[in-house]
Amino acid sequence: MPVEEAIILAGGFGTRLRGVVADVPKPLAPVAGRPFLARLLDRLAEGGLRRCVLATGYMADVIEHRIGTRWQGMDIVHSTETEPLGTGGAIRQAARYLQGDGAHVLNGDTWLDYAPAALEAAASAMAAPMAIALARVEDVGRYGAVELRDGRAVAFREKGETGPGWINAGCYFLSGKALAALPEIATFSFEREVLQPRAMAGEVAAFTATQGFIDIGVPEDYARAQGLFVQ
Repeated sequence: MPVEEAIILAGGFGTRLRGVVADVPKPLAPVAGRPFLARLLDRLAEGGLRRCVLATGYMADVIEHRIGTRWQGMDIVHSTETEPLGTGGAIRQAARYLQGDGAHVLNGDTWLDYAPAALEAAASAMAAPMAIALARVEDVGRYGAVELRDGRAVAFREKGETGPGWINAGCYFLSGKALAALPEIATFSFEREVLQPRAMAGEVAAFTATQGFIDIGVPEDYARAQGLFVQ
């Protein structure tokens, strides 16, 4: 049975977006008349998920008040960090609230269309403890490129390259084994301390059946997002 739980990383300060959206935390930034986080939750519910842990920090009380504990048939749980834990620390803390084995993990400021069950299946097909959903972009310069080999993500190259390629869209499937192996420290970067070494070891399945990537964390893409959704 496919995993039906997700963790959304929604604790960032949103510094780059502060000049455009200053009165709400970044995940609640309005996109075409609705909070961005509401659109993410809608997509998860449509994808068959039944429970979501929101890993919050900055203005966590505002997010909890706006989203509540039920959304489109999903149970919502709030995992609030009292000090910045980094992406890895936030995932590790939120994982304590999971009821099953494994979870989908998403950034609260990026959008990507894909089927969660298919992402999980990609990990299973490669006998990998985790999978990453990648986005195809025309210019990898702002993001850094992901190197693929035989169905796996094997390296993450630094920003500065140009041209089309695959990038990390901040969407993952982590099996129970992967969650159990997270470092036992409070604060760490998931990307640096977990994703990169696991990729080098051949343990990260690459999933490319995706479309519609957008990162609302920068003002120009936040403005572009307004025209990509209907109210």
